[in-house]
Amino acid sequence: MQPYMSVKNVSHVYPNGVTAIKDINLDIYEGEVVAILGSNGSGKTTLVKHFNGLLTPTKGEITVGGLNTKKEKISKLSSLVGYVFQNPNHQTFLPSVRKELEYGCTNLKMSESEIEERVNKAIELFELEDSLDDNPFDLNSSQRKEVAMASIMAVSPKVIVLDEPTTGQDHKGCKRVLDLVRMFKDHGHIVVLITHDMHLIGELNCRTVVMNQSRKIADDQADIVFSHKGVMEEAGLQPPQITSFANELSNLDSNKTYLTIDSILSWIKENKEYKEKKEEAVQIGSGS
Repeated sequence: MQPYMSVKNVSHVYPNGVTAIKDINLDIYEGEVVAILGSNGSGKTTLVKHFNGLLTPTKGEITVGGLNTKKEKISKLSSLVGYVFQNPNHQTFLPSVRKELEYGCTNLKMSESEIEERVNKAIELFELEDSLDDNPFDLNSSQRKEVAMASIMAVSPKVIVLDEPTTGQDHKGCKRVLDLVRMFKDHGHIVVLITHDMHLIGELNCRTVVMNQSRKIADDQADIVFSHKGVMEEAGLQPPQITSFANELSNLDSNKTYLTIDSILSWIKENKEYKEKKEEAVQIGSGS
């Protein structure tokens, strides 16, 4: 299977001489949710900004949907890769929610009928019917972030990049982000997350790429990455709190990495059932 996005030996050096990423190789496929982790300055944001042409490689090549990002305009690439910024104020600037939803489609010169269809779909998916005439800046931060996501969803790029989507969100807002990531995936989008939110990654147990000092140092499922203490320490990262808690419990399976409360409860239930069946078999055997 061919990757939808392919990063080949990519390095990026800023004009001031700082090497932000070095010799990165990364293939991302249809249907994937990929989290990119790393401490501040590790290179994760620089890497992702190459996906839609906001930056171009100093060395190496990136292809998206078969297109070389060095040879394409940002407007073309933005129809394939939508970027939702950490701060929605950097993305919303029009006087109404409806105009925000229409803007990207209009900018890509879609027909009026297609714009209407796409915007109506975004309105339905994000339940924005009662907010269409509101000024986005009159909404709270969670609502503004949803408007930013909905505006990207209206364009319907294959790839949706979410930059720190849970920053500033309360528990309800974080749960909503988790649901939206799953919704994007269910609607056929590749989702790329730049995040420090280990709980979010734990709930998704998605493919996880770890960056450190401009290089990629790990790339695997979250439960496998989080089990490598050396990688986590090198990157200056901590696994989800529930994982650290589970590591302190001596009665759990030490060969497993627990990312959620449900995974712990599931193991306890399965282990209890196993013990009960084993005891029952012993009793039957003794009786015979």
